[in-house]
Order: sequence, then C-alpha cells, then structure tokens
Amino acid sequence: MAKKRIVMALGHNALGTNLPEQKAAVAKTARVIADFIQEGWQVALVHSNAPQVGMIHTAMNEFGKQHDGYSKAPMSVCSAMSQGYIGYDLQNGLRSELVRRGIYKPVCTVLTQVMVDTYDEAFYTPVKPIGRYMTAEEAAEEESKGNYVVEEPGKGFRRIVAAPRPVAIVEIDSIKALMDADQLVIACGGGGIPVMEQGYNLKGASAIIEKDLASGLLAKEIDADVLMILTSVDNVTLNYGTPEQQPISHMTVEEAREFTEKGHFEFASMLPKITASVDFVENGKGRKAIITSLEKARESIAGKAGTTIE
Repeated sequence: MAKKRIVMALGHNALGTNLPEQKAAVAKTARVIADFIQEGWQVALVHSNAPQVGMIHTAMNEFGKQHDGYSKAPMSVCSAMSQGYIGYDLQNGLRSELVRRGIYKPVCTVLTQVMVDTYDEAFYTPVKPIGRYMTAEEAAEEESKGNYVVEEPGKGFRRIVAAPRPVAIVEIDSIKALMDADQLVIACGGGGIPVMEQGYNLKGASAIIEKDLASGLLAKEIDADVLMILTSVDNVTLNYGTPEQQPISHMTVEEAREFTEKGHFEFASMLPKITASVDFVENGKGRKAIITSLEKARESIAGKAGTTIE
C-alpha cells in the first residue's frame, strides 16, 4: 500500500531568525516532523527564509562595498545561499532525531529553482522589503540603479522587491524521484530561487516568491494528499484582531473563496496561505489543506485542531 504524502511548509517560528535561534528551533521542529515519518507519512519540507535571506543580502552587499574586486550579490544568489545553510541545519537536525528513534532514512536538500513569468504584474508593484535600513543618499543610489525603495517613517529607507507567482519547479523530476525512493526531501526553500527562462538560459530574478504558494505548487506536482502550512497561529480566524474574531476549524473551498472576497485575510500573511490551499485542494481528488501551528500539527492531521480546507 502506497504511503500518504504530505508537504509541510515551515514558517519563521520553526526556524528562528539568527544562527543560534535556528539551531534550537530546528531541534524542536525535527521532533514534530519525525513523528509524522514514524507514523508512516512521506514528507516533503518547504521552509521560509525571510530573516536569513535578508541577513545574507545585507552581509554580501556590505562586504562588496568595503572590498575592491568583490561585487554585490543578486537576490537569486542570496536565495540559493539561504537554501543551502537552512537545509544544512534541517538535514542534520532531522537525521539526528530519526537515528535517535532507530529510523535510518536519507534526508536530502534540493537546491530548487522556481520559474516565474517575466511579464508577471508583480514586477511593477514590488511589496517585499529586503535588507537593512538605508539613508536617503543610499536609497537614491539604489533608485538610480532601477531598484524600488520605500521609506518607513522614523526608521529609514528599505529596498523592496517583487513577489511573482511561481509557475514551474525546475528540479521537480529530481524531487519526485527522491520522494518515490521514500526519502525525506527539503525543497523550494524560501519559495525557491526565482528564475526566468531566456533562450537556453535561466536568469535569476530580483524577487522573492511566496513560500506558501511554492508549497502549494510542490504539493500539486508530487500529488500529495495533504498540504500543511505551519504558521504562528493555531487556526485561521475571521475578523482577526477584533472583538468579533472567530476561529475556524473547517472550510470548504467555496467558503474560503467567500471569506477571501469579503477581505477577511491579510494580504501579506494569511491570504497566500488560503490561496495556496484552495488551489491545491481543487486540483485533485481526496486532498485537504491544513493551516495551523507547529505545536498543533499532529492534532490537526487527526482533525482535532487547526483549520482544514477540503
């Protein structure tokens, strides 16, 4: 009998925001993932990378400024670096936890490129802040290069980049082969390295892909049974932050669409999770998506916590 497949999308709280925090957070996260593997699930992991890619982007650019002969690193390269070092910590944390339980399963990080559309409207309306705060002079220099900058009152200026939709996963055949071999796969880290096809070449895009949308695309491509998006809250909530807020334990695709149209989900946080979940569920049979916290993951898969969309 074929094992059930789950794509688990890890949020910031599952990884921390710096090196020491990441080590501690990964140990905790590994225990939850190992529970699923011990219960017979095939698991593919996608992780966020916003704090990490920002740190790398800042470090590489500052180094380039201060040392002749070194150039600044483009966003696509920073994304690749973040996939490598987050994957490294996750691989070791997961391997240790599995061996401790007597489970000898290979863990592999796939450096993953994700195609985006050159003509995606998102490139004309960037929304994702990246890197450190800049002075007005530094911001003007960035704008002279064609980059977008936004001012945050009292803090300074920050560069912002586009968040285009993921179109295709370049290394999907390799990911499928690893899943078919019953290996634990870490892929599409940070939403994937955004690339655009130009002739025979893949060119890195100055963008950040929403990790949740990439997770949904991966779940569709490997024909997963469950997409589980792990975030900082236990449930999706209507009227969030108001006296009328209402946690939801279950939604149909139609209800999720209705709530979206009524503006219940915040653009930069919950909306991508709902969008990815609806797209995944409606493009296959017997699928379900779950949005919950890492702490409630096991209860949610049993229908005892979290928000299920099916």
